[in-house]
Formats: sequence, C-alpha cells, structure tokens
Amino acid sequence: MKPPKGIELKTMQVGQSSAARDGIDRHGRMLKGEFDVAEFSMSTYLMAIDRKLPITGVPIFPRRLFSAGLFFVRADSALTTPADLKGKRVAIRAFQTTLSLLAKGDLKFEYGVPWEDIHWLLEDEEKIAFTPKPGVEIETLPKGTDVGHLLRDGKADAVIQPHPPDSIMLGEVPVRRLFADADAEELRYFKKYGYWPIMHIMAIRNDAVARDPGLPRAVMAMYGEARALAKEYFSDPNFSSLAFGRRYFEREQEKFGADIWPSGLAANRKNLEQFIMYSRDQGLIKGDFAVDDLFEKSVRDT
Repeated sequence: MKPPKGIELKTMQVGQSSAARDGIDRHGRMLKGEFDVAEFSMSTYLMAIDRKLPITGVPIFPRRLFSAGLFFVRADSALTTPADLKGKRVAIRAFQTTLSLLAKGDLKFEYGVPWEDIHWLLEDEEKIAFTPKPGVEIETLPKGTDVGHLLRDGKADAVIQPHPPDSIMLGEVPVRRLFADADAEELRYFKKYGYWPIMHIMAIRNDAVARDPGLPRAVMAMYGEARALAKEYFSDPNFSSLAFGRRYFEREQEKFGADIWPSGLAANRKNLEQFIMYSRDQGLIKGDFAVDDLFEKSVRDT
C-alpha cells in the first residue's frame, strides 16, 4: 500500500505495554512529540484535549475491547458478580488507561457498583497527571509487581487488564473470568448499546496538520485501504492459525449482524459520548467539550 502523493511515511512498530521492533511506550512518546501520527489511548486522548495539548485526532479506531471478558478472579474465588467487587482490592494497569476507564464506568452505570467503592491497585504511572476524587482509595504498586501473584496470595481480589501477566495467561495462577459466560454478556452489551467499545484512536500532532492540511484525510484513506485488505483474509478458512477460525468468524457475523469496527464520526458518536461522560465522572477531565471537538475540522463530516 502506497501513501497518497506528497506524503512520505516512516513506519515504526512501537509497543505500549511491551516492546516491539521500535521500542515501547508509544503513547508517552507521542505526547513528547516523537511521532507525527500514532495509535493512541482513547482515555489519555480525552485528557489531552481537555488540557489543550498540541494533538488532534481522526475518527479511526484501531483497537476495541469489551470490559466484561477482562475481569479475572482466582479460580476458587467466591466472587461471581460485579456486585461482589464492592469494597474489594482490584488491580488495573493505570487509572486512566482506556480499559480501566471503561471497566470503572461500566461497573457504576451498567452494573450498579460505584467505582468509588473499590480499592484500586495501579501498576503503571499515569501518562497525564490528574487529581483523584477525594476519598477514593488508590494505591500504586511497587514497580515490577506481578498482579497474578497478588491474586494468588490474596492481596488482590480481582484483576482487570487487557494484557494480564504470564502468571495468569500461562496458568501459573489458576483464574477464571468473573462473568461465567463472558461471550453472552458482551453480546448483550453490544445489543443494548450498539457498539464494540473503542480503546484507541489515531492521533496527529497539530504541527503536522499545519504543514500538510490534507494529512487527516490521507490517514483515514490509508487506514480504510488497510482495513479492506485485512478483511479479504477472512475469505480464506486458513486466514489464521486457529483451526476453527473461519467458522468462528461466521458465527460472530451471525450474532452481531453488523460491521462492529466502523470508522467515521457519525458511526461512533454514541460510544464517544459515553467515554466523555465516564471520564468526567472519574475526574479525568473537567472541561466542557463535545464529541466534534475531538477531531480535526476536515474530518468532522465523516
């Protein structure tokens, strides 16, 4: 795939939670101005717009996750519902990461469990500083803490993370998901709200747009072409290393009955409005701005 005429790309593979070919800490490095365009945390992006940092966005969203399937408890835990988390110690990556934002918001507004009533254990430093709400219990763990071991030793009651440590994922610490049927719960959530929650956005430095006003549209066009190419692979029953991959893809299409990964502002407005509400409720943003304000002017009609 070639970039549009007049645009030269130097593509870098930068990890966020773990190192990739060109290093780690993609979001932090974007905030420091190292990249012109980058995949970026939706939650931290809202905070950046609230603080008028020099970045803007385009409405393409290269990462999405539901929260329900990422609540983990010990296999022998007595906890079986979100209500059981009230007053408990729950480990998350950081307070402002997008999955944390979504999970806390879902707990309060979807399941009736105020996130303020949970003791939060944080692994990482926050990308953008904020002042927590008074009375909320937030504890920063020592660097290098394995939250799977905290779960094993009874020092944490649950873990909510997109990338649980190997101690959990490789079975050293026996765990189960809090929701007995996470698939059914996530499908119910989708049927109710009509979207698969956004995790990441494509952010662009303001000075890059100033140099090339056509850049936001060009980024959207390139992403659209890449998505179309990726979708073609699903026509091949061996598109992945999963033995049942094609049949799983067909079942998902039957259940969701929609393109659950849409680009553009109009198709994602409700999801973005919810994130703004969640972020404001959690004290991460304070300013009064609308969904349209999140995006560079040239792409607000998408």
